[in-house]
Amino acid sequence: MSLYESVVIARQDISATQVEALADRLAEILSAGGGEVKKREMWGLRNLSYRINKNRKGHYVLFNISAPAAAVAEYERQMRINEDILRYMTVRVEALEEGLSAMMQPRNERGDRGDRGDRGPRGDRGDRGDRGDRGDRGDRGDRGDRGGRRFERDRAPAPQQAEGDA
Repeated sequence: MSLYESVVIARQDISATQVEALADRLAEILSAGGGEVKKREMWGLRNLSYRINKNRKGHYVLFNISAPAAAVAEYERQMRINEDILRYMTVRVEALEEGLSAMMQPRNERGDRGDRGDRGPRGDRGDRGDRGDRGDRGDRGDRGDRGGRRFERDRAPAPQQAEGDA
């Protein structure tokens, strides 16, 4: 039998107990097809990256599955016709992950970037050193009262056409 990881997103307006019942029904579909759910994690109500069918949040559920391809096909077919399921993704994997998934681990155990206090100096800053300023910009030439901007009146006049060129 093949190994799969599947994440299901259910609508935000159903309760947590309804999500549990939905997950139980999906597990029954897999077991009826000769498969088995090795692990099930309820990730809870989380924000979606973008709105899906007017939903801004969704109940996330992770399944680790050991099942034949026919059972997974029926499992996905049932999810397609269920109105409570917004999205699902099932991926075949070489080995199932043991223990808690990355979403359920505390932030400090995930290997996140932390407070970024260990970044150190920002590399070469040229001749500015640690001042952070640009220093003297030197002589910029006569700029007049325009401040370096060109206006329509500053441009050279367009060449005149000769009378016979038209």
